[in-house]
Amino acid sequence: MIDQVTLNFNQSSVWILNIILAIIMFGIALDLKISRFRSVVENPKALLVGLGTQWIMLPLLTLALIGIFKPLPSMALGMILVACCPGGNISNFISAICKADVELSIVLTTISSVGAVILTPALFNFYGSIYPDTNNILQQINLDWLEVAKAICLIIIVPIILGKLTSSYFPQLSNKIMIPLRYLSMLLFLLIVIGALMINGSYFLEYIDEVFGLVLVHNGAAFIGAFAIATIFKLKKNEIKTVTIETGIQNSGLGLLIIFSFFSGLGGMAIVAAWWGIWHIVSGFALSFFWRREKTINN
Repeated sequence: MIDQVTLNFNQSSVWILNIILAIIMFGIALDLKISRFRSVVENPKALLVGLGTQWIMLPLLTLALIGIFKPLPSMALGMILVACCPGGNISNFISAICKADVELSIVLTTISSVGAVILTPALFNFYGSIYPDTNNILQQINLDWLEVAKAICLIIIVPIILGKLTSSYFPQLSNKIMIPLRYLSMLLFLLIVIGALMINGSYFLEYIDEVFGLVLVHNGAAFIGAFAIATIFKLKKNEIKTVTIETGIQNSGLGLLIIFSFFSGLGGMAIVAAWWGIWHIVSGFALSFFWRREKTINN
């Protein structure tokens, strides 16, 4: 039973994942400019809607999906954790491809990432405690939430500060390394996720049919729900795209780090987060190409 299995992911791999996530946040901070915040904050409607779809809609939607599909408890807890993570860095790249509001995307990713120090542990504990089966796992683990917050702070806040200092004092260097760093961190993250799945191939193959369906529906619901809410609030077309992408592209790497650092790589949680990390890249690019093609046809 996958609920009693801990996946094989050694301590050195956890440290590598820490470094990769720190590099990702450092890269985001290199492109972080005060002018971006100013322009977004001056018209905060889209920003508030985007934060609302991430921090309120997605966790609630996740609980509804768990109630409908009733996955194994550890898989359900993995879904909740992914829903409580901040937006992923690839969302900025995808927003640029489909001509969405890139400034809004970067600000949303940054704010949700900084907020994750407090909100990810708090929301995960709250929503994980609502569903009885996932609450049982949380009671058995007995997490030190302060340690979780410290770990998130170390891989998010510190790299953002360092990245911002680098862009301020060494702007030419920042411009040179920004794009290569983004591609490198994405490639390294994919390699480590694929490696983890391959090492634990027998478990992954045994549950792939269930995990694939869960992540497909979960990710799709995130995109659709965010698109619907952004449309209801009458955001601009490019803002709707950004809010949709930011909500459907989650920092599953952070989720994996929490799982392997504090849950000993609990099987169902790890497989859900790892597969989400691969699938949201596929679905995100598919959505971006659809919107680009739609724009080309309309023109």
